[in-house]
Amino acid sequence: MAHKGKRYVKAADGLDRNKAYSLSEAIKMVKERATSKFDETVEIAMNLGVDPRHADQMVRGVVSLPGGTGRDVRVAVFARDAKAEEAKAAGADIVGAEDLVEAVQGGQINFDRAIATPDMMPLVGRLGKVLGPRNLMPNPKVGTVTPDVAGAVKAAKGGSVEFRVEKAGIVQAGVGKASFDDAKIVANVKAFVDAVVKAKPTGAKGTYIKKVSVSSTMGPGLKVDVASLSAE
Repeated sequence: MAHKGKRYVKAADGLDRNKAYSLSEAIKMVKERATSKFDETVEIAMNLGVDPRHADQMVRGVVSLPGGTGRDVRVAVFARDAKAEEAKAAGADIVGAEDLVEAVQGGQINFDRAIATPDMMPLVGRLGKVLGPRNLMPNPKVGTVTPDVAGAVKAAKGGSVEFRVEKAGIVQAGVGKASFDDAKIVANVKAFVDAVVKAKPTGAKGTYIKKVSVSSTMGPGLKVDVASLSAE
C-alpha cells in the first residue's frame, strides 16, 4: 500500500470518497485543500466507455479553455523561411527545420507543444517514435499541423489543451490553477467536458462518460456528479 504523506492525509480529512459532489462543490473543496507552497494545477480525469485499442473508439481533440491554463507553455515550431518568421513573431519559443529535427532526435525536447507546417511533415514524421509517446507529435486533427503557425502558436500560448484517451479509457488534463477563482475553473471544466463529448467516436456504445473526478496536483481526487456538469 502506497504511503500517504501528512499533507495528503490532512487534505483528505472530511471528504466522503464515495460521494459524487456537484461540480461547484468539488472545485471549492479541491481549492481549499490545495495548500502546497506552489500554485497547484487543478486536474480533471474522465473515465470513458471506450476501448482505444479499436480505431473507431479513439478519442482525441483540442479545446481552448476560456479561463486559460495558467501554465507557461513552451512551443516549438517546425517551419522554414517566412513561416518560421511568423512563428517567431507570434511568440514561439523554439523554431527550426532540419536543425530542430536533429536536436529532437538527439534528445533535446525542451517544449510542451509542437507545431509544424504541412511541408515539414515528411521530416517531422521521422520523430514519431520520440514525440508520439510524449503526446507531442504534430497532428492536423488537433490543429498542430497547419499553415497558420501564428494562430496555432497563439492558441497554444493562450490556453488550448490537447487531449487523448489512454489505454484504460481515461482522458485527463489540467484545467487551471488553484489560484483561479471558482467560476473560471468551472467554466474551464465545462469547456473541456463539452469538447470530449463532441469527440465521441462512432464506435462508442453504452454509457460514454462513466466517471469524472477532479483533484489538485498534491491533493486527493473527488468524484463529480456527471449530471452536474451540464445542470449547473
